[in-house]
Amino acid sequence: MKYIGPHVSATGGVENAPLNAMAVGATAFALFTKNQRQWVSPPLSAKSIDAFKANCGKAGITPDFILPHDSYLINLGQPEEEALQKSRNAFFDEMKRCEQLGLNMLNFHPGSHLNKISLEDCLRRIAESINMALDQTHNVTAVIENTAGQGSNVGFSFQHIAFIIDKIEDKDRVGVCIDTCHTYSAGYDLKTEEGYQQTWKEFDETIGAHYLRAVHLNDTKKPFASRVDRHDSIGKGLLGMDFFQRFMRDPRFDDMPLILETPDETLWAEEIKLLHSLEN
Repeated sequence: MKYIGPHVSATGGVENAPLNAMAVGATAFALFTKNQRQWVSPPLSAKSIDAFKANCGKAGITPDFILPHDSYLINLGQPEEEALQKSRNAFFDEMKRCEQLGLNMLNFHPGSHLNKISLEDCLRRIAESINMALDQTHNVTAVIENTAGQGSNVGFSFQHIAFIIDKIEDKDRVGVCIDTCHTYSAGYDLKTEEGYQQTWKEFDETIGAHYLRAVHLNDTKKPFASRVDRHDSIGKGLLGMDFFQRFMRDPRFDDMPLILETPDETLWAEEIKLLHSLEN
């Protein structure tokens, strides 16, 4: 079974996120557990935590299908020591928030070398950062998201992600989220039947299919291998409906959160229904 939902707003408190997901007919959702544009946010209150858990129950969505995303400010591969520590502290706080909410995953972009250190040094810093956060928390899996490869961002190659995972001490608590827009923009051809099969074969051979914990299911505005990250609504971009039908009929993506980060939230309910209609 496919579990689908968007990255919903948590404005007014994290407890509102599951209600916003329920309103569009979602069976999965993503959220920010704090303001993603600020380094530091007030701690979660016991009241918000209890209400979040209660509202997840109302929505009928369990932690296995909830994919919180960390702040976009965080760069776990940051080359400057002071800024790296700031990112590590913020990431640790995000992991703790997930722990408090009873969530078992935190999704994040791996980081950027900012053209100041080597690719390998950056990847090593990211792995070290993840190890430090895992040491200080319990039961939350660090879920690395592949990137489009814009600017100096790392993680656009499956090899980058495999390198990071190889350096993680507790491999039971690391996973991967594949973003379909990023994947196509990074140069993996998900659009054609042959390219689709080859992409997932390469993922399995390079990283390991057992590490896949979630998918960001998005169309793309930018052409193949453009290395530009621009999401589009389902079926309105360059990936096209054939891809989404192929994906929705692929049992490899059952029983994990499939998250829409599509740009028009007025279409979310319609997109969820459309995707489910492609399953048979």
